[in-house]
Formats: sequence, structure tokens, C-alpha cells
Amino acid sequence: MRAAEKVIITTAITGSVNIPSQSPYLPLSAEQVADAAVGAVEAGSAVVHLHAREPDGRPTFAPEVFQRIIDGITARTDAVVNITTGGASSMTMEQRLAAALHLKPELASLNMGSMNFVYSGIADKVTEWKHDWEKPYVLNTYSRPFVNTFDKIEHTLRTLGESGTRFEYECYDIGHLYSLAHFVERGLAKPPLLIQGVFGVLGGIGADHANLEHMVRIADKLFGEDYFFSAFAAGRDQMRFATHSAWLGGHVRVGLEDSLWIGKGRLAQSNAQQVRKIRAVVEDLGKPIATPDDARAMLALRAIEKTKEGKAS
Repeated sequence: MRAAEKVIITTAITGSVNIPSQSPYLPLSAEQVADAAVGAVEAGSAVVHLHAREPDGRPTFAPEVFQRIIDGITARTDAVVNITTGGASSMTMEQRLAAALHLKPELASLNMGSMNFVYSGIADKVTEWKHDWEKPYVLNTYSRPFVNTFDKIEHTLRTLGESGTRFEYECYDIGHLYSLAHFVERGLAKPPLLIQGVFGVLGGIGADHANLEHMVRIADKLFGEDYFFSAFAAGRDQMRFATHSAWLGGHVRVGLEDSLWIGKGRLAQSNAQQVRKIRAVVEDLGKPIATPDDARAMLALRAIEKTKEGKAS
């Protein structure tokens, strides 16, 4: 990998996995997500990874909701905006791509394969449900896979790539690295690559630190110096895996999408709280924190241009 001279902190603000019944601090409305993103950037995050929700917390793909979020971020920060193309397993491919195709961001996430992506276990831990949609939503993941076949990956690379969007390649298992290598060989995925190792999701690679080191070894074999690495683990292993990634020379990701906690038995009260915690760890390792412009330079991004309507172009 290309060792990080400065560490990029990515913050995944809200996601589509965790639900309102789990935490009162999960940002839901467009305004809440934008405010949370601004707080994360002020705390040291260079990149904000965005999903969108309806006010009741239900995941949405509506471009107009993403537009309001991004307007609220770009008016107050120079953050790198990373829009999901993963959305939720309940969405069609057309729905998952709708916001990114409309907004043409600098960076978009791209899951590197179909997989079982299971978080039905949330239902075992919730004792009081805030909304009727929540329980069926999480339980359905036990029987509904997340689908991202090679033709869908290629379609995403071609359509978003035409507008200059680059990608955060989310790899939930070792096989996803080989899938990425296939698209690199075909010239559809272009270095420098940003590989996001994802650990601890049921259906993907486990949150074992040996797995993280193995993923880096295989990525080194496949991509040499043509990639940057970042890692996160879902739930309680979040900070340990971020620390390990930074120690190996990689970048880090935190945020309430990945974990609702700041410590054992303590809910995080904001994304910024998690950013401040990992920033202190990274700085204790003697590594400087990347600014948004540092991240743009490293990842070969083109900056968002703001129109009068605030739309990225």
C-alpha cells in the first residue's frame, strides 16, 4: 500500500443499518445529518460518507434529500463528500445510484460484490420500537442478500466514472479484492485505489485482527503501491480496527453508521465524539491528520464545484 503520510479520517454519518430505536443520537433528518457531518469535519474528518433517511429514520434514495444534506455541508465546510451507492439491500440498483448520478460527487462508495449482509440480530436487542417499519426492516436482512453482481459494478464504474467521480472500494472479504483486481485489469478501476476493508458484518469477513493483516497482504500482492488502505469494524471493534489500520500505515473510518458506541456500555452522543477519539489515537501514534485538500491530492479527486443551487458538478 501507499503508506499514509497524513491519515484521512472518514466519518460515516448515519448509514442504513442502525435504527432510531437503538440510539437517540443517530442523525435522521437531512438537517441532522448535515449538522452531524459539519461537526465531524470540525473535529478532524476529511471525508464524510453519506446515506440519507426520511425524518422517521427510514433509509431513502431520494436525490432531493441528499441534495439538502450536501448543501448543508458544502455551505459550511470544504469536506470531501462521499455518497453511497450501496444504499440498502431493499433498494434496486436504479434507486441506489439515483443520488450519485444526480449529484456527481467527488467520491462514491462501491461494494465489490453480492453478499449476505445480515443485521437481523438488532431485533434481539431492542426492547421498545419507535417506528413500525424498523423490526421488519432488520429481520428481512436474514433472508434478503445485498446484490452487486459484476454487471452492476461495471455499470456503476462506467456511469459515475464518466462524470469524474472516483470510488471508495468497500471490500467485505478477500474475494472482493480479487474482484477489484479484475476491474483494474480491464481499466475500469483506476489507481490510486482507495480500498476500505470492512470487518465484523455478519456475512462478511470477521473482526479478527489477523484478517485485517491478511487483507493488507493480499492487497499488496494484487495492487502493490497503487492503493491506499482504510479499515473499519462494525460495533464494539470500531476503534481497535481503526487504530490497527493507522498503525499499519493506513487510513481510518469511524461514525454512527458503523458503531453507536464510544466505549463499553456508553452510547456515542455524536459522530464528532468518535472523530475526536480516533484523532487523539492517530496523533499519539505520531501521524498527522489529513485535511480535505490533503485527501483530494492523495486520492486524485476533483473538487466539487458549487452551482447556485448547490448541486455538485
